[in-house]
Amino acid sequence: MTTTTTTPASDPSARQVSHQVSQSVFDGSRLRVVLLVEVYDGAQQQFLETYENLRSHVESVPGHISEQLCQSIENPSQWLITSEWESAPPFLNWVSSEEHVRMVRPLHECVRHTRSLRFHVVRETGGRRDGAEPGRGGLQPAPRIGDGVIRHALTFTVKPGSEEAVARILADYASPEPRVDDTTRLCRTSLFLHGNRVVRAIEVRGDLLAALRHVAEQPEVRAAEEALNPYLEQDRDLGDPESARVFYTRAALPAVHHVTAGERDPAAQRHALSYPARSGQGMRLAQLLAERDEAAADDPDSPVLSSTIFQRDEIVVRLIDVRGDLRAGDPAVTLGLPDPARVTELTTLLDGPAGADAGPARPGDELLRALEGARMTPVTDRRAPDA
Repeated sequence: MTTTTTTPASDPSARQVSHQVSQSVFDGSRLRVVLLVEVYDGAQQQFLETYENLRSHVESVPGHISEQLCQSIENPSQWLITSEWESAPPFLNWVSSEEHVRMVRPLHECVRHTRSLRFHVVRETGGRRDGAEPGRGGLQPAPRIGDGVIRHALTFTVKPGSEEAVARILADYASPEPRVDDTTRLCRTSLFLHGNRVVRAIEVRGDLLAALRHVAEQPEVRAAEEALNPYLEQDRDLGDPESARVFYTRAALPAVHHVTAGERDPAAQRHALSYPARSGQGMRLAQLLAERDEAAADDPDSPVLSSTIFQRDEIVVRLIDVRGDLRAGDPAVTLGLPDPARVTELTTLLDGPAGADAGPARPGDELLRALEGARMTPVTDRRAPDA
C-alpha cells in the first residue's frame, strides 16, 4: 500500500517510497554513475588526455559532485570512470544534451567499448548515513522491488507527410527472435506516432544493451531500418559506427518513473500519451505526472493499471496499460491528474495546443482538449509468446 503524508509531494526528501514504484529518478537520492571503458591498444595516453578535457568541463555542470578515473591493475586497456551527482535529474539533463554528444565524440575515437550504469545510493559508510551534506542529496529511502523488466524507449522524427509510409514500414516487418541468450529476452515492443514523432518502447528481461544489439542484428529489422532512412529528419548511416552511435544517443528516451497498481489484466489496452513541455520544463512535467501516478496507484477504481514515464529534454511520453476503453473513463485520471488542483500546473508546463497558450476554455474542456492532443497513434504492439 502506498504511504502518504501531508508534506507536499514535490519535496523528495520527505516522501516515503511506494512499494508499487519500481523505478524513479525523483526521490532526491544521490546518483552514482559507473562507466566501464575498454581502450584500444596503445591509445591509453590519448584516452587520458581526452578525458582530462572532458573532466574539466564536467566539474562545472550543475549537480556534479565528484569523479574518479581508475585503470585496471590486470589489464591496462580497461578503465573505470565513476562520478557522483546530487540526484539523477541533473545528470540526465547533462547526458542528453547536444553539448555532451559533441564532447564525448573524441573519447569514442580511442575506445573499443563503453558501458554506462547508473545507481541511486542506498547505504554508505562514514558520516552521511541518515542525512546528507548541504547540496549533496540524500540516500534512497528504501530498496525498490521490481518485476525483472527493464523499460527503455527510442524516439526520432520523420519528414512531415511521410507518416503513413513510416507506419507501414514499422508495422510490417517480422518480429525478431525474442530469445537473446540464456539470461536475456525481449518481452514487448510498442510503437506509436504523434505527428511526425515516432516512439518505440521496449521491455526486456536481462541485459538491455545485449537485447538492443540483438535486435539491430536481425535481418528483418535491418531491412526495416534501411527502409526508414529516406524518411528521417536526422540523417544516419547505420553502416558507420559513429553515425549510428550519435543517432541512437540522440534517440534515447529514458524511463524516469514506473508505477504499477499491482494488478495484471491480459485484456488491458496499451496507450501512449505525449506531453510536449515548454522549454526547460520537461523534467518538472515528468515529475508532476510521476507524483500523480504514484498517488493514484492504490485506487482500485482507477482504469490505469500501470504507467511508465519517459523523458528527455522537452519530450515527455507516458505509456499506460488501461482497463477498458481509454475514452470511457475520467479524462483527468487518464491524463494522470486525479487531483484537480494540479490541472492548472500541468497546462502551464505544456507547450502547444493543450498548453497555456491554447486560450480560455470552459471548466473541464481543457482536460478533454489535453487528452485528445496527447493521444498517440498506435502502430504496433508486439509481445513475446511467454512474456
